[in-house]
Amino acid sequence: MNKLKSVLNNLLQRKTPQEFIEDGTNSGLKKTLNVFDLIVLGIGAVVGTGIFTIIGSAIAGTSEGPGAGSAIVISMVLAAVASVFSALSYSEIASMIPVAGSAYTYTYATMGEFMAWMVGWILMLEYAISNITVASAWTGYFAQLLKGFENILPSFVVNCPLWLRNDYRTIYEMCGKYGWDAHDKMPFIHLPFGEIPIAINIPAIAIVFILTVLLIKGIKESTKVAAIMVGVNMFIILSFIIAGAFYVKPENWTPFAPNGLEGIFTGAFVIFFAYIGFDAISTAAEETKNPQRDLPIAIMGTLILCTILYILAALVLTGVVPLNAIDTQAPLAHAMRFIGKDWFAGLISVGALCALTSVLLIYQLGATRILFAMSRDGFLPKSLNKIHKKFKTPHVLTWIAGIIVMICALFMDLNTSAELCNFGVFTSFIIICIAVLILRKTEPDRKRPFKVPFCPWFPLMGIITCFGLMYCKFGHKSTSALYFIVWLLIGLAIYAGYSYKAKRAEEK
Repeated sequence: MNKLKSVLNNLLQRKTPQEFIEDGTNSGLKKTLNVFDLIVLGIGAVVGTGIFTIIGSAIAGTSEGPGAGSAIVISMVLAAVASVFSALSYSEIASMIPVAGSAYTYTYATMGEFMAWMVGWILMLEYAISNITVASAWTGYFAQLLKGFENILPSFVVNCPLWLRNDYRTIYEMCGKYGWDAHDKMPFIHLPFGEIPIAINIPAIAIVFILTVLLIKGIKESTKVAAIMVGVNMFIILSFIIAGAFYVKPENWTPFAPNGLEGIFTGAFVIFFAYIGFDAISTAAEETKNPQRDLPIAIMGTLILCTILYILAALVLTGVVPLNAIDTQAPLAHAMRFIGKDWFAGLISVGALCALTSVLLIYQLGATRILFAMSRDGFLPKSLNKIHKKFKTPHVLTWIAGIIVMICALFMDLNTSAELCNFGVFTSFIIICIAVLILRKTEPDRKRPFKVPFCPWFPLMGIITCFGLMYCKFGHKSTSALYFIVWLLIGLAIYAGYSYKAKRAEEK
């Protein structure tokens, strides 16, 4: 009985906000970011994969659910409303505990060790799988861009073998559909049970390697690159909205909601993938000059700006292209080709590359900082928690995160990955809203540079809306929901087999 009581006490053991703040003060990370840098990080993470790829799936539907059609604007408003309540909660708690770790740290301060580990594990799902998926999408847009220079570049660059520029999943599907030897003399690995094709996604590996080196050199340098990418990206998206507006046909907006409420809610669930960005802002809290003031401004500013941009882009896209002609892989570029603006479609490929590059950069930053916080707290080996002597960045974890993405960028399907990430996002958002309510009771006198208005109602609305959208997906046959449960079980096994014991050993 005493043993069980001891285990339960350990599972519920918390760190106080003050302990986290002291850890952050002594972390050795360099404080260089201002509010503009944080907004760049947020926009760079939000206006990326979502607007260039996922928006098409949310409109047209996926194998796991119907699309919203032109009612995607309502789906976006629903996703934004669910995000607002959570964003307000993030703003309050991030200004109170301005350290690396995001939802993992906030959970540790309110619900204890075990829940903190599980939330950290869920955040790894968000960032790692998102980055793996985006790396593969980056290759596709890069190949499209090279085709525009086929008269300038050498043929072996533009038309390099498919197995050198595709993920394994795509290669396997191509071989199965067209024949195992139909593409570029595909090489194989010979195994006892048969042959499997080889795939080496060189563009994805190269861009992740470059960004990993950049992140090691410093977060300020990384933010400058992200700012350039975001600037190009915003220019191209705004150009698409303005140019496309002249080709909008209102009849394309009817029927407005072809799949009714089911399509609208499914669209909201899918498009929620685009709103992970403001969570990434909070992971950089320890490297922000004035986090108490700048984090809330950046979180809410990112959400408002990006929601307006998404709605305008969706209205133009659905107004220009009929529902049955929406392209789910590159919807904006296809829309420009649909109206005969092929040169603009090429320009959009440039914007997509910039957008996806900034997403890769920011998600890897977020993943690294969360792992850094978990390692500092003893859940992962302390040897991972080293700070580079010259650059003052967690270089070991940055390399580990980069190498994992390079290796795994061969296997992920975009739509399934986005839905899988959304389960993680909704879960972490619900936890954040609960954490705000708990801290209002346990730390009522602690200074709050930003307060959620109408508390407890706004945090409760955040819990209800996120849970409602999540339940709608669980209510249908969903492969991604099954994967999410498997991911949670793996996290539970790692905690029981290693992290719990490592934490106890640290305390002795």
